[in-house]
Amino acid sequence: MKIMVQKYGGTSVAGLERMRKVLSRVKKGIDEGYKMIVVLSAMSGETNKLIGLAKEFTATPDPEEMDALVANGENVSIALFSMLAKSEGIKAKSLQAWQIPISTTDAYMKARIISIDDKRLKVMLEENDVLVVAGFQGVDCKGRVTTLGRGGSDTTGVALAAAIKADVCEIYTDVDGVFTTDPRVCSAARKLDLISYDEMLELASSGSKVLQIRSVEFAKKFNVPVRVRSTFTDDPGTLVTQEDAMMEDLVISGIAFDRDQCRVTVYKVKDKPGVAAAIFGSIAEKRILVDMIIQNTSHDGYTDMTFTVSKGDLEQTMAILDGVQKDIGAESVQYDTNVAKVSVVGVGMRNHSGVASTMFKALHDENINIKLIATSEIKITCLIDEKYVELAVRALHTAFGLDKGQQAAC
Repeated sequence: MKIMVQKYGGTSVAGLERMRKVLSRVKKGIDEGYKMIVVLSAMSGETNKLIGLAKEFTATPDPEEMDALVANGENVSIALFSMLAKSEGIKAKSLQAWQIPISTTDAYMKARIISIDDKRLKVMLEENDVLVVAGFQGVDCKGRVTTLGRGGSDTTGVALAAAIKADVCEIYTDVDGVFTTDPRVCSAARKLDLISYDEMLELASSGSKVLQIRSVEFAKKFNVPVRVRSTFTDDPGTLVTQEDAMMEDLVISGIAFDRDQCRVTVYKVKDKPGVAAAIFGSIAEKRILVDMIIQNTSHDGYTDMTFTVSKGDLEQTMAILDGVQKDIGAESVQYDTNVAKVSVVGVGMRNHSGVASTMFKALHDENINIKLIATSEIKITCLIDEKYVELAVRALHTAFGLDKGQQAAC
């Protein structure tokens, strides 16, 4: 049994005509001999409407009930699409996550997939041409609906492909593939034909919205080649796959940025064991993701600790720090919401020197000050003033030779 998994985002299913376009792609897969698993997001804008409705009722919606609410957007999509498919004689069945099941943790609003019942999926595939699965959803051990966080339908698609060992996994969106940076910010951005799992992971973690980071983690862990394509064109898109020698020749593959950042600084804490654990342990207990972390040089036995969190987690982070400030003897805690991350990513950085100096010079030439720096084996990230982020992206894109018609160089 040949199996193809296709995932379609909210803009791809925003109304009847677009769903007909999706159905034509699904029919093509059936004609080529595939059994189809089609993962759908909520129609464009529907999830935001449900979130807005919740906030009319309470300023602080309960996470468990939020999941019960926002999961309904996907339920609407899969039911309507299945009706459309059946009306054209296709054997189709809509499935919510609990009906498979897709088992997750109980971290509401950002649950992680634990397991998928692939045996049940295969039985249902034998009986149908198309299984239309609600993306973004899961079910915890108590039978409660969970959601996988923004972009979670990508994770659903890749996880299903991994679980059932699909022959093809395609992620359809409203762009032609993975670009060297956001084309809306830099008109010289180019579409990549290939990108490695590691590069895509770093781009996703640095703000690229093309694929959700956990979907890439699944793809890498289970070696699922993923093709990112547009619903609206016949462009072959970008293949996310294993790293090869050709990829290493390209020093930098892409520039990513993230405006959803806040810088938090805990001033004048004792430079002694246990302080960092007290700060970040309390934050981790609330499942808040901390990104860049910098500890300043100690002076007179005291130091400052600076880190970044998303803007949505700032209020809770400050409340946590208010509770531990006296315990750790901190002088004060301050934050800055007018910051953004900009990152250069490429597996070629492992074998080429001078990447950092090129990045820093490009930012200096535009008079952009660097507030924080973080590095990994294939990524360098700088925290800068948010107002300069688009200028920084364009400057770095040019400095690393990523503009159309150029060859990447360092």
